[in-house]
Amino acid sequence: MTYVLFLAGFVLLLKGADLLIEGGGSLALRLGVSELAVGLTVISMGTSLPELVVSLLASMQGSADLAIGNVLGSNIANVLLILGVCAIIRELPIRDSTLLSEIPFSLAAALLVGFLANAALFSPLRELSISRMDGAILLSFFVLFLLYIFRIARVGLAAPVGEGSTAVHVLELVIGSAGLALGGKWVVDGALGVSEQLGVSESFVGLTIVAIGTSVPELTASAIAAYRGKGDIAVGNVVGSNIFNLLWVLGVSAVISPLPFDVVSNTDIAMIILASTLFMFGVVIGRPNAIARWEGWIFLLTYAGYFTFLIVRQ
Repeated sequence: MTYVLFLAGFVLLLKGADLLIEGGGSLALRLGVSELAVGLTVISMGTSLPELVVSLLASMQGSADLAIGNVLGSNIANVLLILGVCAIIRELPIRDSTLLSEIPFSLAAALLVGFLANAALFSPLRELSISRMDGAILLSFFVLFLLYIFRIARVGLAAPVGEGSTAVHVLELVIGSAGLALGGKWVVDGALGVSEQLGVSESFVGLTIVAIGTSVPELTASAIAAYRGKGDIAVGNVVGSNIFNLLWVLGVSAVISPLPFDVVSNTDIAMIILASTLFMFGVVIGRPNAIARWEGWIFLLTYAGYFTFLIVRQ
Protein backbone atom coordinates (compact mmCIF):
# COMPACT_ATOMS: atom_id res chain seq x y z
CA MET A 1 0.00 0.00 0.00
CA THR A 2 2.94 2.30 0.70
CA TYR A 3 4.17 1.99 -2.88
CA VAL A 4 0.67 2.44 -4.31
CA LEU A 5 0.16 5.69 -2.38
CA PHE A 6 3.69 6.77 -3.34
CA LEU A 7 2.96 6.40 -7.05
CA ALA A 8 -0.55 7.82 -6.73
CA GLY A 9 0.96 10.79 -4.90
CA PHE A 10 3.27 11.52 -7.83
CA VAL A 11 0.33 11.39 -10.25
CA LEU A 12 -1.69 13.81 -8.11
CA LEU A 13 1.34 16.03 -7.56
CA LEU A 14 2.15 16.36 -11.24
CA LYS A 15 -1.48 16.70 -12.36
CA GLY A 16 -2.08 19.29 -9.66
CA ALA A 17 0.93 21.30 -10.85
CA ASP A 18 -0.31 21.03 -14.44
CA LEU A 19 -3.77 22.35 -13.52
CA LEU A 20 -2.25 25.14 -11.44
CA ILE A 21 -0.01 26.22 -14.32
CA GLU A 22 -2.87 26.04 -16.83
CA GLY A 23 -5.30 27.89 -14.60
CA GLY A 24 -2.81 30.49 -13.40
CA GLY A 25 -1.42 31.16 -16.87
CA SER A 26 -4.84 31.46 -18.52
CA LEU A 27 -6.18 33.63 -15.72
CA ALA A 28 -3.17 35.94 -15.91
CA LEU A 29 -3.60 36.34 -19.67
CA ARG A 30 -7.31 37.10 -19.24
CA LEU A 31 -6.40 39.78 -16.70
CA GLY A 32 -4.05 41.44 -19.20
CA VAL A 33 -0.65 40.24 -17.97
CA SER A 34 1.79 39.78 -20.86
CA GLU A 35 2.51 36.26 -22.10
CA LEU A 36 6.23 36.73 -21.45
CA ALA A 37 5.55 37.68 -17.84
CA VAL A 38 3.41 34.56 -17.44
CA GLY A 39 6.20 32.38 -18.82
CA LEU A 40 8.83 33.87 -16.54
CA THR A 41 6.71 33.64 -13.41
CA VAL A 42 3.70 31.30 -13.50
CA ILE A 43 5.23 28.62 -15.73
CA SER A 44 8.72 28.60 -14.21
CA MET A 45 7.40 28.64 -10.66
CA GLY A 46 4.71 26.14 -11.57
CA THR A 47 7.21 23.50 -12.66
CA SER A 48 8.93 23.94 -9.28
CA LEU A 49 5.70 23.46 -7.30
CA PRO A 50 6.20 19.68 -6.78
CA GLU A 51 9.62 20.35 -5.20
CA LEU A 52 8.11 23.12 -3.06
CA VAL A 53 5.23 21.01 -1.76
CA VAL A 54 7.38 17.94 -1.06
CA SER A 55 10.11 19.96 0.67
CA LEU A 56 7.60 21.97 2.72
CA LEU A 57 5.76 18.89 3.96
CA ALA A 58 9.01 17.02 4.63
CA SER A 59 10.35 20.02 6.56
CA MET A 60 7.17 20.31 8.64
CA GLN A 61 7.39 16.58 9.48
CA GLY A 62 10.98 16.95 10.63
CA SER A 63 12.49 15.15 7.61
CA ALA A 64 15.10 17.76 6.68
CA ASP A 65 17.25 15.24 4.80
CA LEU A 66 14.35 14.47 2.47
CA ALA A 67 13.54 18.16 2.01
CA ILE A 68 17.12 19.16 1.18
CA GLY A 69 17.83 16.01 -0.82
CA ASN A 70 14.76 16.66 -2.98
CA VAL A 71 15.95 20.16 -3.91
CA LEU A 72 19.61 19.28 -4.48
CA GLY A 73 18.75 16.11 -6.39
CA SER A 74 16.23 17.94 -8.57
CA ASN A 75 18.76 20.60 -9.52
CA ILE A 76 21.36 18.00 -10.48
CA ALA A 77 18.77 16.09 -12.51
CA ASN A 78 17.62 19.31 -14.19
CA VAL A 79 21.04 20.06 -15.64
CA LEU A 80 22.56 16.64 -16.29
CA LEU A 81 19.47 14.51 -16.99
CA ILE A 82 16.96 16.94 -18.48
CA LEU A 83 19.35 19.13 -20.49
CA GLY A 84 21.17 15.96 -21.55
CA VAL A 85 17.96 14.47 -22.92
CA CYS A 86 16.97 17.76 -24.58
CA ALA A 87 20.36 18.18 -26.26
CA ILE A 88 20.14 14.65 -27.65
CA ILE A 89 16.68 15.42 -29.07
CA ARG A 90 17.93 18.61 -30.70
CA GLU A 91 20.99 20.84 -30.34
CA LEU A 92 20.20 23.56 -27.82
CA PRO A 93 20.99 27.19 -28.69
CA ILE A 94 21.94 29.30 -25.65
CA ARG A 95 21.23 33.02 -25.43
CA ASP A 96 24.03 35.37 -24.35
CA SER A 97 21.95 36.55 -21.38
CA THR A 98 21.55 32.95 -20.21
CA LEU A 99 25.29 32.30 -20.40
CA LEU A 100 26.35 35.61 -18.87
CA SER A 101 23.58 36.13 -16.32
CA GLU A 102 21.18 33.28 -15.51
CA ILE A 103 23.67 30.39 -15.35
CA PRO A 104 26.12 32.39 -13.17
CA PHE A 105 23.17 33.42 -10.98
CA SER A 106 22.22 29.76 -10.57
CA LEU A 107 25.82 28.93 -9.71
CA ALA A 108 25.93 31.79 -7.19
CA ALA A 109 22.68 30.51 -5.61
CA ALA A 110 24.28 27.08 -5.07
CA LEU A 111 27.37 28.68 -3.51
CA LEU A 112 25.15 30.82 -1.26
CA VAL A 113 23.21 27.77 -0.03
CA GLY A 114 26.47 25.93 0.64
CA PHE A 115 27.88 28.90 2.57
CA LEU A 116 24.78 29.50 4.70
CA ALA A 117 24.37 25.79 5.50
CA ASN A 118 27.98 25.38 6.61
CA ALA A 119 28.61 28.71 8.30
CA ALA A 120 25.83 28.27 10.89
CA LEU A 121 25.86 32.04 11.31
CA PHE A 122 22.30 32.30 12.57
CA SER A 123 21.88 28.94 14.31
CA PRO A 124 21.46 29.41 18.10
CA LEU A 125 22.94 25.96 18.73
CA ARG A 126 25.84 26.58 16.33
CA GLU A 127 24.90 23.38 14.50
CA LEU A 128 24.98 23.06 10.73
CA SER A 129 21.57 24.07 9.45
CA ILE A 130 19.64 26.32 7.12
CA SER A 131 17.99 28.54 9.72
CA ARG A 132 14.98 30.81 9.43
CA MET A 133 17.31 33.78 8.93
CA ASP A 134 19.15 31.85 6.22
CA GLY A 135 15.79 31.17 4.59
CA ALA A 136 14.97 34.89 4.67
CA ILE A 137 18.31 35.65 3.00
CA LEU A 138 17.60 33.10 0.26
CA LEU A 139 14.16 34.64 -0.30
CA SER A 140 15.64 38.13 -0.53
CA PHE A 141 17.94 36.94 -3.32
CA PHE A 142 14.93 35.31 -4.97
CA VAL A 143 13.18 38.69 -4.99
CA LEU A 144 16.26 40.20 -6.63
CA PHE A 145 16.10 37.51 -9.31
CA LEU A 146 12.43 38.28 -9.95
CA LEU A 147 13.25 41.97 -10.31
CA TYR A 148 16.01 41.03 -12.75
CA ILE A 149 13.79 38.94 -15.03
CA PHE A 150 11.06 41.58 -15.02
CA ARG A 151 13.63 44.21 -15.91
CA ILE A 152 15.19 42.35 -18.85
CA ALA A 153 11.78 41.26 -20.11
CA ARG A 154 10.37 44.80 -19.90
CA VAL A 155 7.17 43.35 -18.59
CA GLY A 156 4.02 45.36 -19.06
CA LEU A 157 0.31 44.92 -19.32
CA ALA A 158 -1.13 43.59 -22.53
CA ALA A 159 -4.60 43.37 -24.00
CA PRO A 160 -6.60 40.70 -22.18
CA VAL A 161 -6.66 37.44 -24.15
CA GLY A 162 -7.42 33.79 -23.52
CA GLU A 163 -10.26 31.35 -23.78
CA GLY A 164 -12.59 29.96 -21.15
CA SER A 165 -14.31 31.66 -18.28
CA THR A 166 -12.60 33.12 -15.26
CA ALA A 167 -14.59 30.75 -13.04
CA VAL A 168 -13.15 27.73 -14.87
CA HIS A 169 -9.60 28.99 -14.41
CA VAL A 170 -10.22 29.67 -10.72
CA LEU A 171 -11.62 26.14 -10.37
CA GLU A 172 -8.43 24.80 -12.01
CA LEU A 173 -6.40 26.69 -9.42
CA VAL A 174 -8.46 25.25 -6.56
CA ILE A 175 -8.36 21.65 -7.84
CA GLY A 176 -4.67 21.96 -8.70
CA SER A 177 -3.85 23.23 -5.23
CA ALA A 178 -5.80 20.39 -3.63
CA GLY A 179 -4.01 17.85 -5.84
CA LEU A 180 -0.65 19.30 -4.88
CA ALA A 181 -1.44 19.19 -1.17
CA LEU A 182 -2.76 15.63 -1.13
CA GLY A 183 -0.25 14.30 -3.65
CA GLY A 184 2.62 15.93 -1.80
CA LYS A 185 1.56 14.33 1.47
CA TRP A 186 1.35 10.89 -0.13
CA VAL A 187 4.77 11.32 -1.76
CA VAL A 188 6.41 12.38 1.51
CA ASP A 189 4.73 9.61 3.52
CA GLY A 190 5.58 7.12 0.79
CA ALA A 191 9.19 8.26 0.61
CA LEU A 192 9.60 7.84 4.36
CA GLY A 193 7.99 4.40 4.14
CA VAL A 194 10.21 3.36 1.22
CA SER A 195 13.38 4.49 3.00
CA GLU A 196 12.36 2.52 6.10
CA GLN A 197 11.40 -0.64 4.20
CA LEU A 198 14.50 -0.64 1.98
CA GLY A 199 16.80 0.37 4.81
CA VAL A 200 18.16 3.42 2.95
CA SER A 201 18.46 7.00 4.15
CA GLU A 202 15.84 9.70 3.58
CA SER A 203 18.52 11.73 1.84
CA PHE A 204 19.13 8.93 -0.69
CA VAL A 205 15.41 8.64 -1.48
CA GLY A 206 15.16 12.44 -1.81
CA LEU A 207 18.19 12.67 -4.10
CA THR A 208 17.04 9.87 -6.38
CA ILE A 209 13.41 8.71 -6.57
CA VAL A 210 11.73 11.86 -5.27
CA ALA A 211 14.09 14.27 -7.06
CA ILE A 212 13.57 12.61 -10.44
CA GLY A 213 9.82 12.32 -9.85
CA THR A 214 9.38 15.99 -8.97
CA SER A 215 11.51 16.96 -12.00
CA VAL A 216 9.05 15.36 -14.42
CA PRO A 217 7.30 18.73 -15.14
CA GLU A 218 10.63 20.30 -16.11
CA LEU A 219 11.56 17.23 -18.18
CA THR A 220 8.22 17.23 -20.02
CA ALA A 221 8.17 20.97 -20.68
CA SER A 222 11.81 21.15 -21.77
CA ALA A 223 11.74 18.01 -23.92
CA ILE A 224 8.65 19.21 -25.83
CA ALA A 225 10.22 22.65 -26.26
CA ALA A 226 13.46 21.09 -27.58
CA TYR A 227 11.54 18.85 -29.99
CA ARG A 228 9.71 21.89 -31.35
CA GLY A 229 12.98 23.75 -31.84
CA LYS A 230 12.42 26.17 -28.95
CA GLY A 231 15.72 25.55 -27.21
CA ASP A 232 15.74 28.85 -25.35
CA ILE A 233 12.51 27.86 -23.60
CA ALA A 234 13.92 24.44 -22.71
CA VAL A 235 17.09 25.93 -21.26
CA GLY A 236 15.35 28.86 -19.58
CA ASN A 237 12.88 26.53 -17.88
CA VAL A 238 15.68 24.42 -16.40
CA VAL A 239 17.89 27.31 -15.29
CA GLY A 240 14.94 29.24 -13.86
CA SER A 241 13.69 26.14 -12.04
CA ASN A 242 17.11 25.58 -10.48
CA ILE A 243 17.20 29.14 -9.16
CA PHE A 244 13.64 28.84 -7.85
CA ASN A 245 14.46 25.54 -6.12
CA LEU A 246 17.52 26.87 -4.30
CA LEU A 247 16.20 30.30 -3.36
CA TRP A 248 12.41 29.94 -3.25
CA VAL A 249 11.81 26.32 -2.22
CA LEU A 250 14.64 26.07 0.32
CA GLY A 251 13.98 29.64 1.48
CA VAL A 252 10.28 29.09 2.21
CA SER A 253 10.94 25.66 3.76
CA ALA A 254 13.62 27.04 6.09
CA VAL A 255 11.52 30.04 7.14
CA ILE A 256 8.67 27.72 8.16
CA SER A 257 10.95 25.20 9.89
CA PRO A 258 14.78 25.35 10.15
CA LEU A 259 16.50 22.57 8.20
CA PRO A 260 19.34 20.66 9.95
CA PHE A 261 22.12 20.15 7.42
CA ASP A 262 24.21 16.99 7.13
CA VAL A 263 27.81 17.67 6.11
CA VAL A 264 27.53 14.77 3.63
CA SER A 265 25.17 16.93 1.56
CA ASN A 266 28.12 19.17 0.70
CA THR A 267 29.02 16.54 -1.90
CA ASP A 268 25.65 17.09 -3.56
CA ILE A 269 26.06 20.89 -3.50
CA ALA A 270 29.47 20.37 -5.07
CA MET A 271 27.77 18.27 -7.74
CA ILE A 272 25.37 21.12 -8.53
CA ILE A 273 28.36 23.45 -8.88
CA LEU A 274 30.12 20.90 -11.11
CA ALA A 275 27.00 20.45 -13.26
CA SER A 276 26.58 24.23 -13.69
CA THR A 277 30.28 24.59 -14.53
CA LEU A 278 30.02 21.73 -17.04
CA PHE A 279 27.01 23.47 -18.53
CA MET A 280 28.95 26.72 -18.99
CA PHE A 281 31.98 24.95 -20.47
CA GLY A 282 29.69 23.00 -22.78
CA VAL A 283 28.39 26.25 -24.23
CA VAL A 284 31.87 27.72 -24.62
CA ILE A 285 33.87 24.78 -26.04
CA GLY A 286 31.25 23.49 -28.47
CA ARG A 287 29.58 25.36 -31.29
CA PRO A 288 29.24 28.99 -30.16
CA ASN A 289 26.33 29.42 -27.76
CA ALA A 290 24.91 25.92 -28.09
CA ILE A 291 24.84 22.53 -26.38
CA ALA A 292 25.55 19.86 -29.00
CA ARG A 293 24.18 16.31 -29.01
CA TRP A 294 27.54 14.80 -28.04
CA GLU A 295 27.64 17.12 -25.02
CA GLY A 296 24.16 15.91 -24.10
CA TRP A 297 25.54 12.37 -23.93
CA ILE A 298 28.33 13.59 -21.64
CA PHE A 299 25.71 15.14 -19.36
CA LEU A 300 23.80 11.84 -19.19
CA LEU A 301 26.95 9.80 -18.54
CA THR A 302 27.94 12.22 -15.77
CA TYR A 303 24.51 11.83 -14.20
CA ALA A 304 24.78 8.04 -14.43
CA GLY A 305 28.14 8.26 -12.66
CA TYR A 306 26.66 10.45 -9.93
CA PHE A 307 23.72 8.07 -9.49
CA THR A 308 26.16 5.17 -9.11
CA PHE A 309 28.10 7.21 -6.55
CA LEU A 310 24.92 7.73 -4.52
CA ILE A 311 24.28 3.98 -4.45
CA VAL A 312 27.85 3.29 -3.30
CA ARG A 313 27.71 6.09 -0.72
CA GLN A 314 24.46 4.73 0.65
